[in-house]
Amino acid sequence: MFAIVRTGGKQYRVAAGDKIAVEKLAGEAGETITLGDVLLAGEGDSIADASKVTVSAEIIAQAKSEKVTVFKKRRRHNYRRKAGHRQMMTLLRITQVGDSKAEKAAPKKAAKASDAPAEETKAAPKKAAPKKTSAAKKPAAKKAAPKADDKK
Repeated sequence: MFAIVRTGGKQYRVAAGDKIAVEKLAGEAGETITLGDVLLAGEGDSIADASKVTVSAEIIAQAKSEKVTVFKKRRRHNYRRKAGHRQMMTLLRITQVGDSKAEKAAPKKAAKASDAPAEETKAAPKKAAPKKTSAAKKPAAKKAAPKADDKK
């Protein structure tokens, strides 16, 4: 399921497991927050009621974004000003999109299904196939094209 949320004056299309960088939000790394302003939600081609959808996210880190250079100049007046700015941002990992009851049931089933193959691979590791050796090929001898002398 996906949703379009608005935070920090921008809109983001998110799904469970996505990582996004947004304008600074209050909170420390590891905390879980709810993004309240859901504009649109759906799954595939169908659209769900956005008022019933909640989006939960975990704060990964509080950081600074890329540096933006601000340069002002007025021609023929010897006026130049250069300044830089780094905006604060919050890195989020989307943990849940959708109705809380439906989303809680789905990860448990997916986790059980994903754990079973992982245990099988740990119990019986696969051996790598032996590398095939290829016979050494001799490079084809290139014949030089005869040059025509145009000089007289």
